[in-house]
Amino acid sequence: MTSTSTLLHDLARVSIRSVAVSEHNNNVYLVTAKDSGAQVLIDAADDLPAIRSLLAEGAADATVPARLELVATTHQHWDHVRALPELVERTGVRTAAGAEDAPAILAEKGVATDTVLHHGDVLEFEGFSLACVHLRGHTPGSIAFVYTDPEGPVHIFSGDSLFPGGVGNTWKDPERFASLLEDVIERLFERYPDDALVHPGHGAGTTLGTERPHLDEWRERGW
Repeated sequence: MTSTSTLLHDLARVSIRSVAVSEHNNNVYLVTAKDSGAQVLIDAADDLPAIRSLLAEGAADATVPARLELVATTHQHWDHVRALPELVERTGVRTAAGAEDAPAILAEKGVATDTVLHHGDVLEFEGFSLACVHLRGHTPGSIAFVYTDPEGPVHIFSGDSLFPGGVGNTWKDPERFASLLEDVIERLFERYPDDALVHPGHGAGTTLGTERPHLDEWRERGW
């Protein structure tokens, strides 16, 4: 049975939809520009039929025929890329991923990364853009994608680097944990306001304001 998608945010310029797939409750996100039909899928995690339904539902949000322009992968882990090879094969869509994670995606899934991402890159589409924030620790090349809505809060697609209640798994490695926490603080919490919405790779979302009071607790507990 195909998973049912959710319209998370119906914004002035774009819609943001999601579907949870697989036994790991992976979130697949879709940003669709209403006036141009440009679509970006974030994490082709699993369940191609559910992803195709998500694309069709997002297309209905646009005033013109929609087109999938990019699959943006937050990080290399297998549960976030299981549907990537088949989606690329069927659609010919271009791909993007962090520079340090792209070789692993090629080795494990046979999918070359067309656009290799670095911190500070901006992906431009007709009707919206996504800023790329490199968050080192969960994987070497994890990327958060940030949509700045000109009429509302910022939207942060954080992959597995930031969740309600803490940063992502660093497998009790103190150096990786310190790296991820510092990047999350400096590149997200110190840059974006409290009303910024966080859309993680699994489970429910949160806001930076909800999590900000707990940063010292996270640092002290070490995970």
